[in-house]
Amino acid sequence: MSKKSAGSEIERLVQLLARLPGLGHRSARKAALTLLKKRADLLEPLAAALTEAAAKIVECQTCGNIDTVNPCTICQDPRRDQTMIVVVEEIGDLWALERAGVVSGLYHVLGGHLSPLDGIGPDQLNIGRLVERAAPPATEILLALNATVEGQSTAHYLTEQLHGRGMTVTRLAQGVPMGGELDYLDEGTLAAAIKSRRTL
Repeated sequence: MSKKSAGSEIERLVQLLARLPGLGHRSARKAALTLLKKRADLLEPLAAALTEAAAKIVECQTCGNIDTVNPCTICQDPRRDQTMIVVVEEIGDLWALERAGVVSGLYHVLGGHLSPLDGIGPDQLNIGRLVERAAPPATEILLALNATVEGQSTAHYLTEQLHGRGMTVTRLAQGVPMGGELDYLDEGTLAAAIKSRRTL
């Protein structure tokens, strides 16, 4: 292999790694160098895992999760609470809730949030399928969306779309986190905490 072609292969690896979230060009170079130095321990197993993932992982046509089966293992699990559908923006949000072990219901992944400035409208998100799923045995739709302007507007839109379907639409509580000190919280969090206050 010539020096030119070897260099171009390394540069291609760096460019591809740099496209991953959280990796800039410098971090991608470090990652590429580590992979190449530890070819047998890292690069070859990673390449095999990526090839296998590309061949076997599919999107669940029911909820939008990814898995090796369709419907996914969560949708197929008879132990899940069939009466609750938890709506999240991205698959990473679903994974976070599963890691926390706080949800026993089913999920629905929107694939993002409404953002007219970025050209993301209802048709670009998995909203139509959610409206179809809003039927018995489901009785509650929990909107577990990010506490951002886009997340709030998406939640408002979904609430309107689900109105009149006999579903209870709920949202995650927002405000002061457990162990949080008021002095360190931003104004938006404090405002949400005041608005979400409840009687003791």
